[in-house]
Amino acid sequence: MQRAAYSIPSNFAEGCGRRSDKDFDRFIQISLGSAHELEYFVILSTDLNFLDTAISSTLIEEINMVKKQLFSLSQKLKSL
Repeated sequence: MQRAAYSIPSNFAEGCGRRSDKDFDRFIQISLGSAHELEYFVILSTDLNFLDTAISSTLIEEINMVKKQLFSLSQKLKSL
C-alpha cells in the first residue's frame, strides 16, 4: 500500500519535469494506475478485516477524489 501511495505523487512530480504535455500525460496515467492499485489494496484490506469499514470508506473517497483530479488534468492536456 505504501509503494502504491508514494507512486502517485512521485510519478506526477516526475511528469512535471518532462518537456511535453504528452510525456506529462503518460506519467499522469501511471499515477492513475497507482491510485487504482491503492484503492484495490484498501478494499482487500477491508475484506481481510485489517481495516475498519468506516476508515476504508473515507480512504476510498479520498482516492477517488485524486483519481478525478488526475483524470481531469489528463483530459485538459489532451485538448491542448
